[in-house]
Amino acid sequence: MWKKNQRNRKETHPYLTEFMDYIFVIIGSTLVAISFNVFLLPNEVASGGVSGISTILYGLFEWKPAFVQWAFNIPLFIAGVILLGKNFGLKSAVGTIFLPFIVYLTEDWEAWTMNPLLGALFGGILVGLGLGIVFRGRASTGGTDLAAQIITKFTGLTLGTSIALIDGMIVLAAAVVFDIERGLYALIGLYVTSKTIDLVQVGFGRSKLVYIITTKQMEIRDAIYEEVDRGVTKLTATGGYTDSERPILMVVVHQTEFTKLKQVVKNADPSAFIIVSDASEVLGEGFKRA
Repeated sequence: MWKKNQRNRKETHPYLTEFMDYIFVIIGSTLVAISFNVFLLPNEVASGGVSGISTILYGLFEWKPAFVQWAFNIPLFIAGVILLGKNFGLKSAVGTIFLPFIVYLTEDWEAWTMNPLLGALFGGILVGLGLGIVFRGRASTGGTDLAAQIITKFTGLTLGTSIALIDGMIVLAAAVVFDIERGLYALIGLYVTSKTIDLVQVGFGRSKLVYIITTKQMEIRDAIYEEVDRGVTKLTATGGYTDSERPILMVVVHQTEFTKLKQVVKNADPSAFIIVSDASEVLGEGFKRA
């Protein structure tokens, strides 16, 4: 009976994961839509994407943003399926349709600020938070991301370049339609959004990746094991000047452990050569689980 229950849990677990993905898409899309109506649109901050296009068209013709977003998102999604030959999945289709729907439902909400700088900053944060949650649900909200993928396929440009070109043209259009100052606010919103997405995807915790070049590898290795309680990986390298083989110790520690690690290494070998870099995400024992 116990084995049967375990097997049933394994069989239902993928469905639970899939269900949670849809929850992420719905929550994330809701946050993006609310941010659009209470921060970005009232302050005429067109910080890229289809939402930026709808902001510009609302400023020019007072077209309802929700309908403009549907008018762009749905054809782009269909074109993506036809031209790219990919199965974008039902979750992305939900995001493509659901986000403008929430924009429509919340279009009468009052602006939370009429300061364009605050609108760009907090709008960018909330949009980044929402998009990051959608991405964690392994989906997207469609729009210019799909357009960028189509451009990449037929022009050979990188995806990052394609997205930058599209968002750049939208921001430039905002500067022309509204004014240069609004275009600068749009750039701020775009930057804040990208950084917030990174934080949601990677997390606030930062780890340090440390390389140690030393002639006392055994002493340093043992000291790290005993005093820092972290694993050590030994890499093989060749000295550029001496052309002789020498080991490099690699250690990953939490940011709060780095000062202690540095002191431990210096105590064991004051002449050790230490290279430190940020590790944005570490998965495994002693760190975040995958």
